[in-house]
Amino acid sequence: MSDPSCPTGDCPPDPTTTAHPATPAPAPALDPSTFVPPSPLPPPHVTIEFCDRCRWLHRATWTQTELFLTFPPPALKSISLVSLNAPETGGRFRVWLGLGDGTEQRLVWDRKIEGGFPELKVLKQRIRDLVSPEKELGHSDKKEKDNEGEEKTSSACQSVL
Repeated sequence: MSDPSCPTGDCPPDPTTTAHPATPAPAPALDPSTFVPPSPLPPPHVTIEFCDRCRWLHRATWTQTELFLTFPPPALKSISLVSLNAPETGGRFRVWLGLGDGTEQRLVWDRKIEGGFPELKVLKQRIRDLVSPEKELGHSDKKEKDNEGEEKTSSACQSVL
């Protein structure tokens, strides 16, 4: 079978008429049917509950950012924000840590129990002690002097757990 548009008969085959073995077309990059959702809260993960009625979203996102900067993945794989807007959750600001060790999430900070919002230094030390005890936190780990002038570990390292 010769190609009438080729005067010599030595022309390469026309790619539009040549039969090729069927190859599946690659899935489009933006095809939602190919998306795989992340598994819910891969451990270790932090959950920050906050009262939206108190306008604490910015404090929660600031805390989230600081924790991710200090404990980038894989130290912490996710940090979730949970906005609460019911009367019974008014004034709530809690930080939970899930380690995936078969236990429930651990309460690391509660604003009402602790008497205020967490100092980031203290919160980072508590999370570090559970997630990555060997990690140094730089200036957040400076030793304090007790009344006799001896160095002691900051009381911030003591956990409510």
